[in-house]
Amino acid sequence: MKELKPITLHTDREAYLRELTRPGTLWDVLVIGGGATGLGIALDATARGYKTLLVEQADFAKGTSSRSTKLVHGGVRYLAQGDVKLVREASIERGLLHRNAPHLVKDQHFIVPVYSLWDRLKYTIGLKLYDRIAGKLRLGPSVFISRSETIDKIPGIRTRGLKGGVLYHDGQFDDSRLAINLVQSIWEHGGHAINYVRVTGLAKNDNGHISGVAIKDTESGMSYQLQAKAVVNATGVFVDDILQMDNPGSEKSICVSQGIHLVLDKSFYPAADALMIPKTSDGRVLFAVPWHDKVVVGTTDTPVDHASLEPVALEKEIQFILDTAGSYLEKKPRREDVLSVFAGQRPLAAPKKGEQKTKEISRSHKIIVSPSHLFTMLGGKWTTYRKMGEDMVDRIEKEKSWPPRQPATATMAIHGYTEAPVDWADPFYFYGSDAPLLRQSMNGDANEWLSTELSIHKTQVLWAVKYEMARTVEDVLARRTRALLLDARETQRIAPQVARIMAAELGKDAAWETEQVKNFMKVSSQYILQ
Repeated sequence: MKELKPITLHTDREAYLRELTRPGTLWDVLVIGGGATGLGIALDATARGYKTLLVEQADFAKGTSSRSTKLVHGGVRYLAQGDVKLVREASIERGLLHRNAPHLVKDQHFIVPVYSLWDRLKYTIGLKLYDRIAGKLRLGPSVFISRSETIDKIPGIRTRGLKGGVLYHDGQFDDSRLAINLVQSIWEHGGHAINYVRVTGLAKNDNGHISGVAIKDTESGMSYQLQAKAVVNATGVFVDDILQMDNPGSEKSICVSQGIHLVLDKSFYPAADALMIPKTSDGRVLFAVPWHDKVVVGTTDTPVDHASLEPVALEKEIQFILDTAGSYLEKKPRREDVLSVFAGQRPLAAPKKGEQKTKEISRSHKIIVSPSHLFTMLGGKWTTYRKMGEDMVDRIEKEKSWPPRQPATATMAIHGYTEAPVDWADPFYFYGSDAPLLRQSMNGDANEWLSTELSIHKTQVLWAVKYEMARTVEDVLARRTRALLLDARETQRIAPQVARIMAAELGKDAAWETEQVKNFMKVSSQYILQ
């Protein structure tokens, strides 16, 4: 595989939008939704040579897809539920992603602390089965380790009654950085993707079949009509909004579950290996995972009534994680120790029985095709995004009677791919093959650091605008860098500087700067525990 270099694309957003909305343009595949699901579908369609466009109402990965536990995993919990098929599929996809995006996905060691002989037997056998299911694409073998080795590897773990631990391998990644690299991969292979474009309606032909969409550019307020042979609803927790456009009054297809994470200083968990607590009081697993020199602790599984682009952590969720983590860590975290709290929502296929709990609903994906030929993807998770894309394009070809084209994403290098060894301690590691060019752009100017604590440099802001379609301060600080998720207060401090740099690059005025800072302060305040 060759290393992929950055390409200067679409810095003139108005010109790009004119190109996409040129009258008479007919798209083969038009994807609604710029999260993991939509990006996977758009890249697969693009790679097969279809004329493809993806539109996203906010920023790429703005919702669920930037708020995960940062794991690319087969799913130990799904194995416990007996969903071997999902575990097998996810384990294979984990291996492929590790191979195709080595600058973002790494082999992460996890340790399950064992406090009884029964637990030792149960988890050792279970994780050996986990290894076997992954086959040749496993990241490494699971082993039982002694009490002393467990304490050495995860200092700070509760030692009372500790018998040892089971060490196993899974993948860790940076979710929104993968999303941005997928957007760049779509561009590089001849496809198109644009953010801040909302679908406002569906167009149908005389046969009642979907023939296109109405869109609105949320920056300019301009509206356009687009024509497409196939339209895909890949909007995650918002799929029912699009389904209602197609068939008003239709039944709900998904239920929404919320999960939150707390970010702590690494002193609470000063380990390179991640901690997996296999069963909590609510029946879920809990992870403490080192990430960007911090530790991410989560998650919860709370049913919520409404989907939101900016969900807010509930007090009971916050307390649950603090209490559960505190029962395993010697240094117990308190509210004032939390650097950032972020919430995400999972789109789960609606259960057949109303009493089924969200944590018991399968994370496997499901495709539905409406009588109007609207293609909708339900469920799924980041780990299987590529397979979801492949399955959807296969289904489109079948339903539309198109001659099948060979899928190409299983061996496709994702933008940023590099064969050079990755230094995970490097604050710019996630740029992959772009990192040397980014450093070159910095010109060794030590005075341009916006935050030495979070390793945020002025050049990263300019890079995000030029190469990564960042349009707002939040885009830069929440998703092009991960600053907001790592230390919300520090991010608020540098927001005015980021706005000033962006305004100069984008040709915006002082009023735009002020509005951007105001909007960012409002959003970021939800990441801070008062």
